[in-house]
Amino acid sequence: MRFAFFGDVVGRSGREGLAEHLPALRRELQLEFVIVNAENAAAGFGITEGTARELFDAGADCLTLGNHSWDQKEALTYIVREPRLIRPANYSEFSDVPGRGSNLFETPAGKRILVVNVLGRVHMDALDDPFAAVDRALESAPLGMVADAVVVDMHAEATSEKMAMGHFCDGRASLVVGTHTHVPTADGQILVGGTAYQTDAGACADYDSVIGNQKEEPLRRFTTRIPGGRYKPAEGPATVCGVFVETDPKTGLARRIEPIRVGGRLSQSVPRLDRVAAE
Repeated sequence: MRFAFFGDVVGRSGREGLAEHLPALRRELQLEFVIVNAENAAAGFGITEGTARELFDAGADCLTLGNHSWDQKEALTYIVREPRLIRPANYSEFSDVPGRGSNLFETPAGKRILVVNVLGRVHMDALDDPFAAVDRALESAPLGMVADAVVVDMHAEATSEKMAMGHFCDGRASLVVGTHTHVPTADGQILVGGTAYQTDAGACADYDSVIGNQKEEPLRRFTTRIPGGRYKPAEGPATVCGVFVETDPKTGLARRIEPIRVGGRLSQSVPRLDRVAAE
């Protein structure tokens, strides 16, 4: 199976960048499924039905969220109606949070892919154990038996917590990928048990910025400790960052992981994708 995961879409720039580049990427890489983290899609904070529709229209099959899931209040009702929108799975079962933390999708060709989203706990909101939540999701749709592919989006601050999740899922997931820090890491690899892993997919955002935000306000706060307003997404051309994964058709484990970085400021620093598509 051939699929791609794209990191946090930040504001209009990220949405427009994905709309510009994703259709061609789907064709060139022969993608069967596309997952996008969209928790910053609406002006940098949360998601709305309108911004979600833009991403679905661009070619996304599933949207994952994170710590900004509910910044836009309409998300609380929209997620009930939209099964392609996945929020963190490790909310307490007693918290009455709407939506779902994982879902098993079927492609037009009949392949099944499980998508799981969890929120880390190190320097993040205090939710339930993400490892226990992922374990339950993996047991509900085992790789190679129920699911042809399994993707875990670990939305977390600490690289160590993301790496730990990768090894925890090794051999049971096709891909474990980190989101939230908006900077693409250079550690894409296939772990010993066959799970593809990257600490952070990066962001779909203008990288002439501070993690996708206009530079002035973050610099003011770092240098003076005095806030002068709210953060606003940078508005220049976005670099679309993510990972491409190809799995073994029998086991669902990874046999290739490659970075995706097109457009904007970062794309010239990595190998061109036509090499991946041609192999």
